[in-house]
Amino acid sequence: MPGTVPRTPPLTLRSFTRRRRCRFIDRLFVLFGCEILKVVPGRVSTEVAASLSFDTEGSIAKGRKLISMYERKGIGRERVLIKLASTWEGIRAAERLEKEGIHCNLTLLFSFAQAVACAEAGVTLISPFVGRIYDWHKKASAGAEIPPDQDPGVASVTRIYNYYKRLGYTTQVMGASFRNVNQVIRLAGADLLTISPELLDQLEQTGGAVERTLGPETAKASIGDRLHLDEKTFRWMHNEDAMATEKLAEGIRKFNADARRLEEYALEKVRVPAASSGTSRRARVLP
Repeated sequence: MPGTVPRTPPLTLRSFTRRRRCRFIDRLFVLFGCEILKVVPGRVSTEVAASLSFDTEGSIAKGRKLISMYERKGIGRERVLIKLASTWEGIRAAERLEKEGIHCNLTLLFSFAQAVACAEAGVTLISPFVGRIYDWHKKASAGAEIPPDQDPGVASVTRIYNYYKRLGYTTQVMGASFRNVNQVIRLAGADLLTISPELLDQLEQTGGAVERTLGPETAKASIGDRLHLDEKTFRWMHNEDAMATEKLAEGIRKFNADARRLEEYALEKVRVPAASSGTSRRARVLP
């Protein structure tokens, strides 16, 4: 009706609970990060929800929020990496966050197209998944073992590292998701490696010296033109890689399922007393 003031929709119990749940998880992630930074001199990665993998604006808002939460606890943004999926939307979010001094770690990276787009966006770090690439190709070959010198996960990270270093990109390459010691040794010299305690123990028991296989000098000898990818070219080039297409989609689904399980835990911390006669229902977070 003319002259009627629009009414704000009421905050439903479900939306109230969802907001509580999201705040709980954000606080939990930041508290974990703060505890890790008490013993780790470097950086910690804090993940943006997988449900935002195709939401650029939502990812940016979440990244800003997480950084502000760290800063309120006295942690500088230089010690935090916002972890985003390497979708086109995630990469665009990272590009804008980086311009604000918010550093990003692009995960679920399986294709060369993803790596090129991340470098062009100026992201701080990428995490190509060596082991998951290996797993896909092993399954595709009916479970046959792949010789170490033909490991497709190692080959992928080597190609990315050489491309970055030869063309002067500053994005760091952190190999992740290793399945065996050979993969680690063959990527010695990469900017960073994230290695499980089990594989670290095996490395410690391995005799002989570990020679550097990757480095700026060896990268100069690699070949390949500089690529510039717009959205259409990125999506087509990524789509042409069956392994990368499948593993990215699978990774987002699995990360999201893990988040849902964590949210169920969070819901256990949110108790909604049954409504009594003449009283409204209220939700409260248990201490």
